[in-house]
Amino acid sequence: MAPAVRGLKSLVWQRLKSAVFDDFRKEEEWKIMLLDDYTTKLLSLCCKMTDLLAEGVTVVENVYKIREPVPHMKAIYLITPTKKSVDGLIDDFITKSSSRYKAAYVYFTDFCPDSLFNKIKASCAKSIKRCKEINISFFPYESQVFTLNIPDAFYRCYSPTLERTKDKDAVLQVMAEQIVTLCATLDENPGVRYKSGPSDRASKLAQLVEKSLENYYKTDEKSQIKAKTHSQLIIIDRGFDPVSTVLHELTFQAMAYDLLPIENDTYKYKTEGSGGKEKEAILEEDDDLWVKMRHKHIADVIEELAKILKDTSSKTKAAEGKLSISALSHLMKKMPLCRKEISKQVVHLNIAEDCMTKFKSNIERLCKTEQDLALGTDAEGQKVKDSMRVLLPVLLNKSHDSYDKIRAILLYIFSTNGTTQENLDKLIQNVQIGSDSDMIRNWKYLDVPVISSFVAQQHKYTRRDRSKEETFQLSRWTPVIKDVMEDAIENKLDSKDWPYCSRCPPTWNGSGAVSARQKPRASYREERRSAARLIVFVIGGVTYSEMRSAYQVSEAYKSCEVVIGSTHILTPRRLLEEVKSLSKPKDMVCIKDE
Repeated sequence: MAPAVRGLKSLVWQRLKSAVFDDFRKEEEWKIMLLDDYTTKLLSLCCKMTDLLAEGVTVVENVYKIREPVPHMKAIYLITPTKKSVDGLIDDFITKSSSRYKAAYVYFTDFCPDSLFNKIKASCAKSIKRCKEINISFFPYESQVFTLNIPDAFYRCYSPTLERTKDKDAVLQVMAEQIVTLCATLDENPGVRYKSGPSDRASKLAQLVEKSLENYYKTDEKSQIKAKTHSQLIIIDRGFDPVSTVLHELTFQAMAYDLLPIENDTYKYKTEGSGGKEKEAILEEDDDLWVKMRHKHIADVIEELAKILKDTSSKTKAAEGKLSISALSHLMKKMPLCRKEISKQVVHLNIAEDCMTKFKSNIERLCKTEQDLALGTDAEGQKVKDSMRVLLPVLLNKSHDSYDKIRAILLYIFSTNGTTQENLDKLIQNVQIGSDSDMIRNWKYLDVPVISSFVAQQHKYTRRDRSKEETFQLSRWTPVIKDVMEDAIENKLDSKDWPYCSRCPPTWNGSGAVSARQKPRASYREERRSAARLIVFVIGGVTYSEMRSAYQVSEAYKSCEVVIGSTHILTPRRLLEEVKSLSKPKDMVCIKDE
C-alpha cells in the first residue's frame, strides 16, 4: 500500500525504500527494525506501520531500550551516527552466543565518524552484513516544509555568551551538512545565495553549504548531478523580518498554533455532554480537510465548514435546525459509514470554535493595532502619524496579558526602527514586565534595532505593492519572505544585497519564460519535474505564515516549486521565550526539543 504522503515526505519515503528496503526485496522473510529517537520521528513523518509491514518489517523497536532476543530474525538498524545509538547496536552483539538477532543491517542517516566506525569494527563486525550512509538529516515536516534536528540552534546562533566560542561555527557546519542532505534528496545542486546584513551568519552558512555541496557531489558516485541545477537556495537570518514572528495571524493553522495549546501537532478537545471525554487529533497532511483549510482565513474556514457540514447532514434527514458539534455527534451514531469523515469535521469545527472564542474575547481588539503598527498605515491607507498613540490603548487595557503587550511593544519598536532608552524603560516599567524585559531587549542580538542608536539606519526590504490585492482588514500584513520568493522567481533580487556564493551560478528561469526553440512539455507532472525549484532557509526558526507563503507562491508560479525550511518551527510564544534566553549562561537555558 502506497503511503498517503505528499511532496518532501514522499521523496524521503522513496529514498528510504531505495536505500534501505530495496536491499531486502528478494528476501521473503520478516525483519525487525531498530530506530533511535531521531529516526522514529523521521519515519513517523513519512510513512505508517502498514507501509513498513509491506516492506517486510514486522516489529519496530527502540535501539536504546532493553529488548527480548529474537536470534532467528535479521535486524535493520536505521540510526543516527551518535555514540548512544552505536552503543545500542554494539550491546545487541556483545558475543556471538548472546546476540539478540541473527544479523545486523546498519543504515546511518549521515556520515559516520571514524571513531564510531572503528568501535563497531572492533566490537561486532562479524554480525554486520551491511553498513551504509543514506544521507537524510532533516525532517520533512510538510510537503514543502523541512526542519533540522538541532533544538538549541537558536541559542547557539544568536546568544552573545557564545560569540567568542567555536560553538557558533560548529552549529553552522552541522546545519550546512543537513541542508546538503535535503538538496540531495531533492536531486538538486542549487546556486547558493544569501541576504547580506550586519551579521556574517547568513554568509558563513551559505559558504559552508556551497563547500559541502561541492564535496558531496564530487564524492557521490551514484549521482548524475555534477554541475549546478536550475534551482536556487536562499539563506536568510531570522532578524530579516521580525514583524511576522510576533503578529497575530488569522489564517487557520497559524492562528490555531498561536492561540491553542497544540503540542507535537496534537490538538486535544472534549466531546459534547456532561460526561464528555477528552480526545486527541493529530494535525497532519493525511487529513485532506486540514490540508484544504490550513492556509485559509478563519472567516473563510468557518463559512466553508458550515457548507461541508450542511452537505454531510443533507445526506440524511437526521440533522435538523442549526448545525452544532452535538448534532454531528448524533449524526455519527446514525451514519457509521461516514464516521471517519464526520469525526474530522468535528475536530476542525472544534478548532475553529476555540480560535474564535479566543479571538472574540481579546485578540480582535489587538489585531487592528498590530496591523496599523506593522504596515504604518490604517485600513483606509492613511499613514500612522503617531505610533505611540496607536500602542497606548493596548498597554492600558487590563484584559490583555503580558505576552500580548510585549508583542505590541515589539511591533511599535520595529515600526519606528528602534526607540530611545528612556522610552523603552518607561514602557517596561508601566506595563510591569520587568522579569520578561529581555524578550524585548535581546532582539539586538538578532541585529534588530531596539534602541535607535544601535543601528544608524537599517536598510529595510523594499515591499511589493499589494494595495490591489483583496485582504481582510485585520490581515493586511504579508510576510516579507513572500516578497523575497516572488522577487527571486522573477529574477528581481539585487545581487549586491543577495550575492551568490557559487562560482558558476546556474541560469535562473524561475518564472518559466519558455524559449521559442523549446518543445512544449508533455504534461503538468512533466513540467513540475523539470521546473525550477526555490529553496529558502531561515536561520533561527520559520513561522506558519512564512510556510503558508511557500505554498501560495508555488500555486501562483506553476513553473517554480518553493520549499521552505529552518532549524525549527516558531510560534510567537516559543520565539519570545527563546529570545529571552539569549542573555542567560548556557547551563541555565532549558532547550525545548522539537
